[in-house]
Amino acid sequence: MRLPRGLVLPLLLATLAPGLALGQTTPAATPDTAAPAPAALAPAPNGLVYVLNSGEANILVLDAATREEVRRIPVLREVHHLALTPDGGTLMIGDSGANEMLFINPGTGEMVKREPLSNPYHLGFSPDGKHLVITSLRRDQVDLYGWDGQALALEARLRLPDMPSHIAFSPDSKLAYVTLQGNNLLTAIDLQTREPVWKLDVGPQPAGVIWHEGKLLVGIMGRDYVAVVNPETRQVDRRIKVGRGAHAIFPAPTRDGKPGLLYVTSRVDSRITVLDPATLDIVKVLDVPGGPDCVSFDPQGRLWVTQRWIGRVAVVDPETGTLENQPVGRSPHGVLFQPTAAPVPVAAGASASPALVPAPAAGGVGLVAPAAAAETPPAPVTEAAPAPSRRLFAPRTH
Repeated sequence: MRLPRGLVLPLLLATLAPGLALGQTTPAATPDTAAPAPAALAPAPNGLVYVLNSGEANILVLDAATREEVRRIPVLREVHHLALTPDGGTLMIGDSGANEMLFINPGTGEMVKREPLSNPYHLGFSPDGKHLVITSLRRDQVDLYGWDGQALALEARLRLPDMPSHIAFSPDSKLAYVTLQGNNLLTAIDLQTREPVWKLDVGPQPAGVIWHEGKLLVGIMGRDYVAVVNPETRQVDRRIKVGRGAHAIFPAPTRDGKPGLLYVTSRVDSRITVLDPATLDIVKVLDVPGGPDCVSFDPQGRLWVTQRWIGRVAVVDPETGTLENQPVGRSPHGVLFQPTAAPVPVAAGASASPALVPAPAAGGVGLVAPAAAAETPPAPVTEAAPAPSRRLFAPRTH
């Protein structure tokens, strides 16, 4: 498959020159001076890390403290996104290619049940816990489900061309907001009437969307910015330049009642841009190679990041920029850090993760795992590719 023009250089850098892809943070070693060895990250607290390998049809479960494989859950085809039920007792993972929803015990990684469900790509619960919204990127539909704490009940199926992608909610649970990658729109859906109520052009290939302090923040994947949308006036108030392939926005957990920093992944420029939650000004930029995609936070405030194009998951200290990573599977997408009270025993037959080794002195960004072959964005599964366009990514690569 021909790579998009904007993706060739980042992939080459990530594959052939990991130090350059990560960025120079310490001087290169010379005969007269030696660069200091990068400091390793401290072990994570007890917990499990779920990594959805969308190009390898499995879910990898890691022990967070040791990063050893606890189990690898086979799926039928293609997992992308996940959500905890409102009570935190069940982890729901959509296998979009197989038309199946997986229900997993988040504390152990054990499968609870599997249910047929139409093309679950992205999913999210409303703040009041009464609704589950699921987007179907390939089928151009958005499904609205009722949730009673035990089972899902389909309430409405909306036809929403083109390529419904990510979801956010108003704090009062009255509206769901969905990005439509194929026609540059953000649309609002009334969860009571179950009908779209407005739409707005926000820029090419809108992807991740969150509600933040009365505004909607939208990652514009076909460009290099986050669109700040006023839902009252239905206008784009501001555009924050963060890097090409601006994909999704992840708020850090609140501390002392104050909103956490906002982390924006840019898959083409391979960076995470950190925004101040009050001003939305850029605080810092973290270089993360290989197409950083989804982010989860551990109790120490570190980021667990899927590196989509190189098949790895990275652990990033946001204060120092120190990064450690390791191979996981092809095209890792969704990720979740789930705290546990105690370490979880490694399942029989699970393999230990590759040992981490020091990065080259010139890179100076912590530890990296042995090199793995770079991976191209996943090809379409069911649709034939349309005529060439100016998009940064191949059609329907999510």
